[in-house]
Amino acid sequence: MKHKKILPIIILSSLIFSSCDDQVMEWQKDPEHGDVTTAELPLPLAEKISRYESLNTYTDFILGNGVGLNLYMENEAYRNLVNTNFDEVTAGYDMKHGPMVNSQGALQFAKVDAFIAKTKEAGLSVFGHTLIWHTNQNASYLNSLIAPTVIPASSGSNSLDLTGLKDGSFSGWTRDNLGAGITIVDGAGLSSSAKALKMISSASSSVAYSLQLTSPDIPVVIGHNYEISFFIKSDQTGKGRLSFSGLSNNYPYKDWYSTGGAWTEAFATNSQWQQVKITVNDFTGTTFKLNFDLGYLPNVTYYIDVDNIKVIDKDAAPVVVNMIANSKFDSDINGWSKQNGASNALSLATSAEAYEGNGAMKVITDAANSGATSQWKTQIHSDFTANLTAGKEYTISYFIKSEVTGSVRCSTTGTARYQGDQATSPTWKLIEWKFTADGGETGLNFDLGGMVGTYYVDNVVVTTGAIAGGSGPTIIEKTATEKKAIIEASMTDWISKMVGHYKTDVHAWDVVNEPMKEGGSLRDGNVTDLATDEFYWVKYLGQDYAVKAFKLARQYGNPTDKLFINDYNLEYNLAKCDGLITYVQYIESQGATVDGIGTQMHLSLNSDRDKIVQMFQKLAATGKLIKISELDIRLGTKSPTPAQLASQAEMYQYVIDMYKKYTPENQQYGITIWGVSDNANEHEYWLPDESPNVWDANYNRKHAYKGVADGLAGRDISAEFTGELILNK
Repeated sequence: MKHKKILPIIILSSLIFSSCDDQVMEWQKDPEHGDVTTAELPLPLAEKISRYESLNTYTDFILGNGVGLNLYMENEAYRNLVNTNFDEVTAGYDMKHGPMVNSQGALQFAKVDAFIAKTKEAGLSVFGHTLIWHTNQNASYLNSLIAPTVIPASSGSNSLDLTGLKDGSFSGWTRDNLGAGITIVDGAGLSSSAKALKMISSASSSVAYSLQLTSPDIPVVIGHNYEISFFIKSDQTGKGRLSFSGLSNNYPYKDWYSTGGAWTEAFATNSQWQQVKITVNDFTGTTFKLNFDLGYLPNVTYYIDVDNIKVIDKDAAPVVVNMIANSKFDSDINGWSKQNGASNALSLATSAEAYEGNGAMKVITDAANSGATSQWKTQIHSDFTANLTAGKEYTISYFIKSEVTGSVRCSTTGTARYQGDQATSPTWKLIEWKFTADGGETGLNFDLGGMVGTYYVDNVVVTTGAIAGGSGPTIIEKTATEKKAIIEASMTDWISKMVGHYKTDVHAWDVVNEPMKEGGSLRDGNVTDLATDEFYWVKYLGQDYAVKAFKLARQYGNPTDKLFINDYNLEYNLAKCDGLITYVQYIESQGATVDGIGTQMHLSLNSDRDKIVQMFQKLAATGKLIKISELDIRLGTKSPTPAQLASQAEMYQYVIDMYKKYTPENQQYGITIWGVSDNANEHEYWLPDESPNVWDANYNRKHAYKGVADGLAGRDISAEFTGELILNK
């Protein structure tokens, strides 16, 4: 309880500032006034600020704070300020897609669950921030969903003569049953330049051999296993089989796509390219033929990529001698060691992350072990199994991908040789490097310190001359339609699980964050230099991405949840404000409902006050709930002067005054102040070396505290204070 104590009149002179020339003022009693009471004494600013109540006592709308989740959970002083002064908290980072979604797409709820439980203990609500943004995404996971399908190249040479298909003559091939046509078509294969075998079933087609193409004789070695593979798609659901001549069983059954399903004679096709494989070994002679039988269903058009029809002898003698002992990492990374890098730089990747087989080498490059000219700072090494021969040319080949754009080079130990820097991406890439040895080379290094990232390396080969079968993998790009369907499904999964999980605790969300360009047009996602956590949903879903997001948030949340769209610089660029309002109108024209608009308002002392007013007028005219969502006022220094602090307080008050003046009361959702204090641990990533907040670096109230409180209350609260000193009991 607070008690008022009367300040003795004899200390009056100590409260009066001395003049600049240190002359002592003479004090006399005014006979007409009577005795000076303590209530009439002027209060210093610091004393005034100390007498203010907690901020949220001065307003009826929601007063929120943007918090660092870790600070809130671990720093008691920080947490107490938040709990005492605010009604609602917004986690600045931890509820976004990036931290919530792991590399397999699963949501990690534990950390935020604990945070929400802690805020509930304090009687605070949580504002969900943010569901759909273009940054702070798990971009690596999202990009992996739409990455090309990479099919490893078969090892060994092709035993099947494709000449008659490649030149369109069908020499050596027999079109036994033409159906509605068997032709070769340019540009219809896996790539835009690849040829495809086009086979069309007739209107009366009903049995497999009604549409049939037979290969030339294929030579074999008795006792060897031969893998037959090809890529096929169709314009509608189709059905086909492979039959043979020259086998003990010319009509084999198989689980064609290795799904654990029933073994059948036929495989299914659809509009997507898919690889069909079968291995045979029951030869009755030294040659056999294969038949493409695609006549089961009428009026289906099939395409088979010509270059990738292959028959490979899996038991052929190896044509290269690899001078790396452990090159495929199927069970371990024995033989490889970290020469330089972080403690977790080298590990074994799973089969899911491998180019082929059961594993790959995984290398993590962190910021402390990287640099544009410091590739060696993250370096992985393996010794050669034998000495290289002087004067011979050696080829080093490997497959590599990275979770984001990266860089790799190889080098040798002993005699030092260096490959040029090679770019990497989330798609597997075959890289070859040739050099002539002098005999002094003793081992191979992967130098991965050029760019921060996670890298995967597989199928490393070091040998003399060319590498057979080194044509690289088959890469199947997904179409725009496929990417749209995949990303839409991922958005549905993310929002349904996130909103559904917090349905009982979170009743307001930033559904879409920062959708607009500065000129007022919608972001399109066409960005060349993406950050590692950038992913633009709009690039794949178009302008309806926000329509989808708002509908999902409503579907999986509560009918009364308040759903916001949020952006920055709306007070700086009124064209952007207009563009956002127009986009809200479009979203609602497509059947979604936007409850509110958030304006972030990261300001400085020079922010245009007239534009601030105009922004509030424009936003209020929408009839939507209006929220100041991330208010702070930077000063350009972490050591502000008293004058700067006073100006900051004035600007805080001005913004709040204008919000209240121009936003009708029924549209005032509330104000969220972004951050608590000027303490450096709050500004590691946001406004470092600054002083934008309401408390100083030591959690003491700044002049801004008075500006905020007076703005919320709509008056100078300290005008009611008397000169009586208030002391704690």
